[in-house]
Amino acid sequence: MKTLRTLLRALLLVAGLSGLAACSVAPPDGVVPLTGFEAERYLGRWYEIARLDHRFERGMTDVHATYRRLENGGIEVVNRGYDPARQAWKEAVGHALFLGDPGTASLKVSFFGPFYGGYHVVELDRDAYRWALVAGPSRDYLWILARERSIGDDVRDRLTARARALGFDTAALIWVEQRQPVEPAQ
Repeated sequence: MKTLRTLLRALLLVAGLSGLAACSVAPPDGVVPLTGFEAERYLGRWYEIARLDHRFERGMTDVHATYRRLENGGIEVVNRGYDPARQAWKEAVGHALFLGDPGTASLKVSFFGPFYGGYHVVELDRDAYRWALVAGPSRDYLWILARERSIGDDVRDRLTARARALGFDTAALIWVEQRQPVEPAQ
């Protein structure tokens, strides 16, 4: 009987953690991911222009992400950033899966086993895929990304206005320094 209770507790814990992980992938209320998304055009390197602060990137500069197609249809995500305090690069490798139709820019991303977070492209340069505004699973997560290490004032203003209209605290954005030498694409 004790073994059965232990097994049931373990199953409930796993079910609870799975439910918690599943809840954290949807976009925040009122934030709608883009449709007509072309994943193949999105692949490659993106530089982090701005972000809302969070512990896993705190203090980092020169942050960029590289996206590659996986054989299973998912996307490999390699995030790299420079930690000036340690004078060292940090890297995290994860994978992303579409939440539904791959034509909708809504994915779940995992860097830690079965735990996923939402990744939702809400604004994009549809002509050349040069810049993007990406929301996480809550209004605490927001990124401005670009193919180049900087963006023009007009794009910056457009993306921050869009983020503000979606309810994000744009005054809290951290504008990421991109000063380290660019290493070759991986």
